[in-house]
Amino acid sequence: MPDALAQAFSTPGLAWVALAALVAGTVRGFAGFGTAMVFLPVAGQVLSPLAALVALVVMDAAGPVPNLPRAWRDGQPADIARLMLGMTLALPFGLMLLALLDPTQFRIIVSVIALTLVTCLVLGLRYRGRLRPPMVYGIGGVSGILGGVAGIPGPPVILFYMASPLPAAAIRANTMMFLFLFDLVFLSMLGVRGSLNLDMVLLGVTLMAPVVLGNVVGAAIFRPERERAYRIAAYVIITASALSGLPFWH
Repeated sequence: MPDALAQAFSTPGLAWVALAALVAGTVRGFAGFGTAMVFLPVAGQVLSPLAALVALVVMDAAGPVPNLPRAWRDGQPADIARLMLGMTLALPFGLMLLALLDPTQFRIIVSVIALTLVTCLVLGLRYRGRLRPPMVYGIGGVSGILGGVAGIPGPPVILFYMASPLPAAAIRANTMMFLFLFDLVFLSMLGVRGSLNLDMVLLGVTLMAPVVLGNVVGAAIFRPERERAYRIAAYVIITASALSGLPFWH
């Protein structure tokens, strides 16, 4: 354990990774999403794909906890349950694809997914119909594939919910609850597969403090009446992080 902890603290670029965790937690706190899309393009520059994902999931499992009671009150548990079932069934296939990627391919996929999501949201390219239960299961399935291969299960859920007539607080709550539960399922599956490494887990533990702090700060500054300003801020931060992960700068 001491050797693994020392290894975690000696990770090259740890300061930048910790700063990315702080910013990612802040975005998650006021927008309800964005942790992976801010954190992974930066972390993927110094960590292996699996190490980056494990660190993300471990640190993120604690980050939203202070905000979960409010999210449970504001959200829709029935829809979250449907999303979780679809995600859980599809996640193993995403993890199979992850094993085939090298670090550069991983960073490119993460950055492209993040930039695509921001582009769709800015241009208003969203589903406009009614979200029926079978469709919600399907959204969860697509999220499971993306979550396994790139650690970003949020885009399908965000795109569909942004098109719904739900108020900003409910959308934020649903995405926050879903992403928190995804983290728990993701870690459980890696543990069953024997893919969890103690160094990776301890690195995630060291990043819990900045991501929890960011979540608290983000939640404290969140005001539903300023929804548009928060979305714009989240889009700008996600875009900057995604661009930093592309290979043009390395």
